[in-house]
Amino acid sequence: MGGNEMWREFLYLVLVTACTCPAYSADVARKATPPPFQTSDRCVACHNGVVTSSGEDISIGAAWRPTMMANAARDPYWQAGVRREIMDHPESRAAIEDECSICHMPMARFESKLGGHQGTVFSHLGFLPDVRGDSLAADGVSCSLCHQIGKEKLGTRESFVGGFTIGPPNAQGERPEFGPYETDAGHTRIMRTSTGGFVPTQAPHIRQSEVCATCHTLITKALGAGGAEIGELPEQVPYQEWLHSEYREKRSCQSCHMPVVNEDVAITSVLGQARAGVSRHVFVGGNFFLQRMLNRYRNELGVAALPEELTAAAERTVAHLRSESARVSVGGLEVRGGRLEAEVSIENLGGHKLPTAYPSRRVWLHVVVRDGNNRTVFESGAVNAAGSIQGNDNDDDPARFEPHYTEIRGAGQVQIYEAIMGDSRGAVTTGLLNALSYLKDNRLLPKGFDKRTAGKDVAVAGGALDDADFSGGGDRVRYSVELGGAPGPFRMEAELCYQPVAYRWAMNLKRYDAEEPRRFTGYYEAMAPASMVVIARAQATR
Repeated sequence: MGGNEMWREFLYLVLVTACTCPAYSADVARKATPPPFQTSDRCVACHNGVVTSSGEDISIGAAWRPTMMANAARDPYWQAGVRREIMDHPESRAAIEDECSICHMPMARFESKLGGHQGTVFSHLGFLPDVRGDSLAADGVSCSLCHQIGKEKLGTRESFVGGFTIGPPNAQGERPEFGPYETDAGHTRIMRTSTGGFVPTQAPHIRQSEVCATCHTLITKALGAGGAEIGELPEQVPYQEWLHSEYREKRSCQSCHMPVVNEDVAITSVLGQARAGVSRHVFVGGNFFLQRMLNRYRNELGVAALPEELTAAAERTVAHLRSESARVSVGGLEVRGGRLEAEVSIENLGGHKLPTAYPSRRVWLHVVVRDGNNRTVFESGAVNAAGSIQGNDNDDDPARFEPHYTEIRGAGQVQIYEAIMGDSRGAVTTGLLNALSYLKDNRLLPKGFDKRTAGKDVAVAGGALDDADFSGGGDRVRYSVELGGAPGPFRMEAELCYQPVAYRWAMNLKRYDAEEPRRFTGYYEAMAPASMVVIARAQATR
């Protein structure tokens, strides 16, 4: 008998004993009401060791462990950003830590609030296993959190910015754990006893996008003198972008980011029964760079996921980006008056803006024209080894930024799809709590998105608003390239590049003399060549 089979047999005997022994069951019933959350180790014992008929490992715990959700509190970029905001607004330190712990340390923060205290960030970064707050913080966005989010308030503004509801225990002191399936009495007893009072409860709302929106809709409050609130900014609103697209009628957040297994399969390795529509808990998104960073600096950051798990997760993220995010085409090539005229089109394949979420993310066009001798006669958007983009005004100067283009005629012009924030003076900023508006937001729109009827939280800002070729579903950019007498035929190559943490967002942290910003910028500079990937490409010859 193999190791996995022996473990399952042992666990089976333990659980059967626990559920059938009257003395044991009575003892469990006499226990005090369970705390609001259990850490993930109480869940993965049964929900790991799950494979499909083809041998694919879809273990829920193993899939979740290398995700950014599991590592939300270990994220060195987030830690550096929290420190930066505190240094910018020292009088608001307590409020900033409380706000920033809502979605990165949600269980620790929730229990702090129950105890009448604000959430904290830096006090938990030791991740001491015998300190409950540290253990909850280290678990990031965990099983016990997501599967207890109630349906109350879902989809309302009150539910956003971590405004989810976690219901109280029932009269027997038990807490419901919501899932999509009905569970029989035997399996319910097993989970109740193995978790210390959590009961599986069928709840269809767990598959609704509104559950994700509770944490992935963030409205930040800009701070002025003395910590006074002076306005707000829709820092990240992928749910609202989705609502304003045709995808709201077609696909949920979970259907893309938790892809369904195409066969009936058990969700537990012990006493599991085949279920239809099981979702992989991979939470695939766009942050391959931080996953690689967590892997490389795992010891310093206290990472629990195995190296091979993080490598696989980063590769899965890149594969998802390349297959699900965008399509590029090159057309209309003509040589006229010594210039090569062409159009590059980008199609957004996702259900929200590209890129979406945290505004440090950007995509851009890297376009190269080669002559008949394969010599480069034009290039726009090349990336440097430091992670900056050649010709990008913002990477060269933090006070400036590259405009949205309808036509590109020179190498110093780069089409970058990004969100540029402005402060109370209208100056460019990467400080979230200084930001009041977007000076530019030309991130690629999903299909069905009408920029003229979009609400202020998802509005297009800057030159893209008046660009007729920039609309729901993508953008079209004209290129007019001076050939300088070079011989043909000419080949135009277009790449759509993506970077989760743009160069300027990282470099603006260098002036903050504190441990977390120093550490992250050191990591960034060491790994800058790996900070971007090409997510789509095309070429044409004339």
